[in-house]
Amino acid sequence: MSGMAKTPVPPYYAVIFSSQRTEGDRGYGKMAEIMEELASKQKGFLGVESARDEGLGITVSYWDSLDAIKHWKEHSAHQVAQNRGKNEWYKNFALRVCKVERDNFFEM
Repeated sequence: MSGMAKTPVPPYYAVIFSSQRTEGDRGYGKMAEIMEELASKQKGFLGVESARDEGLGITVSYWDSLDAIKHWKEHSAHQVAQNRGKNEWYKNFALRVCKVERDNFFEM
């Protein structure tokens, strides 16, 4: 998925995942593709936006409920990716869950 996510009228939820990677790919790119595809098929998934430079990556996924976020966190394939992230791919990361109360978009 590319560009900005097409989200509904608020409220909805955003999961913000900020990370710094370790050196080398070691399957990270392929796993990221698989996770995005799998997440997009989960009940309550609304969209995703992601950006990465040499040092910092930020991925924001949007969900219709806290329950949908919980189910995604507990998905068995996602848990495999989470464990590999902790053991292989990330120097550090932060995860934040936020309720979106309002949004505003501009387009030329």
